[in-house]
Amino acid sequence: MKKFSKLVCSVSVCLLTGFLGSFVTMDSITTWYADLSRPSFTPPDWTFGVVWPILYVMMGVSAFLIWERGINKRQIKVAMGLFVLQLVLNGIWTPIFFGLHMIALALVEIVLLWVAILLTIIAFWRISKASTFLLFPYILWVSFAVVLNAAFWYLNR
Repeated sequence: MKKFSKLVCSVSVCLLTGFLGSFVTMDSITTWYADLSRPSFTPPDWTFGVVWPILYVMMGVSAFLIWERGINKRQIKVAMGLFVLQLVLNGIWTPIFFGLHMIALALVEIVLLWVAILLTIIAFWRISKASTFLLFPYILWVSFAVVLNAAFWYLNR
């Protein structure tokens, strides 16, 4: 597969993860979510629609940089496996929080996501520093999301 095709594929898979989650979110934003008690540091709703696509693109480029190193190497297979794991966990959080309205379970899940991102960063660091730096904003945002999720749980238990 040519470089450009790999890049488009990597970015598209990440963006698709967020896009699919948006279907679950849309119905809950004006109903269930609107009725929740919110922490004082909750960003405006539009923030998520701006931040996440940027993060998904950065994640896709990061995965592309690893994929380009040769998918047949064990170290790269492990790193990409961790990347896929964290992407799946990323995609699962939205249906748990917004679809099932299970804030406590979403909190547990997002902590697992954070751990998976950290493991991905460690694995990527050993292969490509540039790919790792692209994931730093992601883990920072998810760190904030963990605190936000915990605050939502606390205020709405």
